[in-house]
Amino acid sequence: MTDLAAPTAAPAQRITMFGAQWCGDCRRSKKLLDVLNVDYDYVDLESVDDGADRAHAISGRTQIPVIVFPDGTHVVEPSDSTLHAKLTGLGSIN
Repeated sequence: MTDLAAPTAAPAQRITMFGAQWCGDCRRSKKLLDVLNVDYDYVDLESVDDGADRAHAISGRTQIPVIVFPDGTHVVEPSDSTLHAKLTGLGSIN
């Protein structure tokens, strides 16, 4: 995991998760990514000034986490099964 402060180019070359520690869905999705050993960038909305604006620009929503994939797609507040299926489809996990 890498913390990002600068904007990422679209489409992302890596998975990028926008989240915050106070968000239960963010903690759950982050834990799944970590348990599955997925390489991703993490944008902490509490420490990155424009992080929330960037997440909103991607999703059009204020809910988090927003997880952006290398294929240019994204999910908002995904269930573990949805996130797992997407990662499997991308070949990020087996």
